[in-house]
Amino acid sequence: MGSKKTWLFIFLIAIPLMLLAACGNDDGSSDGDSEGGNEEGEGGSGDLVIYTARDQTVVDEVIPLFEEEYPDINVEVLTMGAQQILERVRGEKSNPQADFWWGGTQSAFDTAVEEDLLQSYEPDFAEAIPEEYKDPEGHWYGEIILPEVIMYNTDELSKDEAPQDWDDLLDPKWEDEIIIRGVLQSGTMRTIYSAMIYRQDHEDPEAGYEWLNKLDANTTDYAQDPTNLYLKLARQEGTVSLWNLQDILLQKEQHNQPFGYVMPESGAPILVDGVGVIKDAQNAENAKLFSEFLFSPDIRSKLSEDFFQIPTRTDLEDEQQPDWLKDLEMNQMDLDWKIMAENETEWMEHWDQNIKNSN
Repeated sequence: MGSKKTWLFIFLIAIPLMLLAACGNDDGSSDGDSEGGNEEGEGGSGDLVIYTARDQTVVDEVIPLFEEEYPDINVEVLTMGAQQILERVRGEKSNPQADFWWGGTQSAFDTAVEEDLLQSYEPDFAEAIPEEYKDPEGHWYGEIILPEVIMYNTDELSKDEAPQDWDDLLDPKWEDEIIIRGVLQSGTMRTIYSAMIYRQDHEDPEAGYEWLNKLDANTTDYAQDPTNLYLKLARQEGTVSLWNLQDILLQKEQHNQPFGYVMPESGAPILVDGVGVIKDAQNAENAKLFSEFLFSPDIRSKLSEDFFQIPTRTDLEDEQQPDWLKDLEMNQMDLDWKIMAENETEWMEHWDQNIKNSN
């Protein structure tokens, strides 16, 4: 009898304890699921494949910072020329292998939009990007702007001795002094050459072709990639080139290269260098996370300070901009980027088949 009373007593005590524990577990489980879901949604996990045309030093700076903030995302980066990215994304359209396109010209991105290679999205920073630096439907956003300028070897030429404008490059005194980065593989060079055709007469490219023919006559070599270009110019195999301002400053300040630049008197093509999320990307949400991270004010300020990038964001405070950027004076060439994008392929094919090395 005593035994039965003992078990009854234990049973009566145990029931409320079990109910209390159950309630506690329900509350804890609910809160835990909610917090875990938010953290996973905000923090991201899985993979992220990036095709980039950025300099490796920029990639090596940004990716570790992103991985530190999002440790559960496995990032793979493939570096290639901007034009090569377009061709690769085009070839992979039916089975996308990349999630994010980091670095490419406005012409390349406009072509990608026409070919339905990019998905539309609206990031938090969208309103901070001027209309001229983004796709109206949100398929791509300009990250930085790149003035295309005249580059020269400072060991051989003073700034006053270097060509002061585009037409000066055609002067016979620059024969065998000009080195050009291989054009077809380079978004930068395709933009510069297309701009040279456009500024002559965009309705009839013949005058532009003749201009490029005269430039070819003064060109001693077409370098296969930027590294080769820098090497040849530093060795004084040539003294002049055409390139983007950011990379010139990078080579000068970080690699002690003897490079300077001239902002052309008649204006510089201001290339918009952008980003986009690949359509039907396997990891689109992670691509968007990277986009938000890349455009964050802290990252934009850091890349301006360390890598001479000119951000497209218009809402950065003065203290977030380095002195060199505040002091920069740009003279922009008036161009119709839509017309250039529509004609670039035809113009560049003509140059490659009929002008390159013809002299």
